[in-house]
Amino acid sequence: MASFKITGGRRLQGEIIPQGAKNEALQILCAVLLTKEPVTIHNIPHIRDVNQLIDLLDDLGVRLTRLSDSSIRFEADQVAIDHLESDSFRQKAAALRGSVMLLGPMLARFRKGRIPRPGGDKIGRRRLDTHFLGFEKLGATFSYDGEDGGFYRVDAANLKGTYMLLDEASVTGTANVLMAAVMAEGTTTIYNAACEPYLQQLCAMLNRMGAKIGGVGSNLLTIEGVEELHGTEHTMLPDMIEIGSFIGLAAMTQSEITIKNCQIPMLGIIPDVFKRLGIQLEFRGDDIFIPAQERYSIENYLDGSTLTVADAPWPGFTPDLLSIVLVIATQAQGTVLIHQKMFESRLFFVDKLIEMGAQIILCDPHRATVIGLNRSTQLRGIRMTSPDIRAGVSLLIAAMSARGTSIIDNIEQIDRGYQNIDGRLNAIGAEIIRL
Repeated sequence: MASFKITGGRRLQGEIIPQGAKNEALQILCAVLLTKEPVTIHNIPHIRDVNQLIDLLDDLGVRLTRLSDSSIRFEADQVAIDHLESDSFRQKAAALRGSVMLLGPMLARFRKGRIPRPGGDKIGRRRLDTHFLGFEKLGATFSYDGEDGGFYRVDAANLKGTYMLLDEASVTGTANVLMAAVMAEGTTTIYNAACEPYLQQLCAMLNRMGAKIGGVGSNLLTIEGVEELHGTEHTMLPDMIEIGSFIGLAAMTQSEITIKNCQIPMLGIIPDVFKRLGIQLEFRGDDIFIPAQERYSIENYLDGSTLTVADAPWPGFTPDLLSIVLVIATQAQGTVLIHQKMFESRLFFVDKLIEMGAQIILCDPHRATVIGLNRSTQLRGIRMTSPDIRAGVSLLIAAMSARGTSIIDNIEQIDRGYQNIDGRLNAIGAEIIRL
């Protein structure tokens, strides 16, 4: 198990380029299975989860041609569908939650899909009902073998378009059902669909491949099924979670940072939430400049009541940035209530921040009240463990702002979502040593 040793209290300065979007990559890479023609993907993040998915595609017989560090051409003209039943596939797919999105493309093109119960962050219950209920509405049959860790089987001799109202606006669920529906017979209508930028990117890519998807960017998608899809070229968005993490890092460490090529129109309300925390942001074309700030103050509501920052389906605030907001608030002037609605275990890292000196009241598994220290007391370095991707980076930000030295163990969790994070931050003045 690897660790980071962080020397805190250093101010950073310079430019940093966000990686390609992790959550988009997991959908886009699965979509290459929908066609036998070449699909070229650019701005692929070099991170553990994405590399594991690429490895799975390679095992399935998809031919990979690396064009650069972040660009790959995929050719899925000789997919070994029987590999889905192998022990090797079960073992590798079980280690990656994103592997579930192989089901939709497999079902659309080969009329069957297999997947073990996928892994991922331990941040609470993350059910898959939306995926399988959607497949069933398209005419697929579903079975689950609970032995040996669990194995899902989905089969469909003929997918037929239909109307469906998703039980939740699941991003991965919408993506999976959408990829199955693009080659179904007739018209499929998906209501209560997720409409995150990553879904919009997937829809745009599929339409370039020959799909007929309407309502892109809304929660009502209409899909006219087609017989086949063709090759295309696609460039992924910069990772909005990484952009938000860098904004938080600049504020906590009183650093002057320019985040390059942010695709600002696709960030939604993310910049506005950080501004409500008192962080100064300046848009310079498609770059975000964060000046060094000695102090930042949390806004109250117009009636004077305490600000609440809560997650919600897009265009609401993404849950992946709530842990970053929580850390930022520890050194702000003012108080904020953090309400994590989607996952019941994602706030359990706050005990480490409290040990570092933060003033946080964990109200219940979903809510935490942060009383800002207004920099009157600097956080102190400790030894801690990264419980999941987002909490891990939040602890890294806290450690970089703290007094003294911190050790973060289990950084494999951070590596799952952040590409060479230590190297990129060290380049602008951080002192992070990988042990």
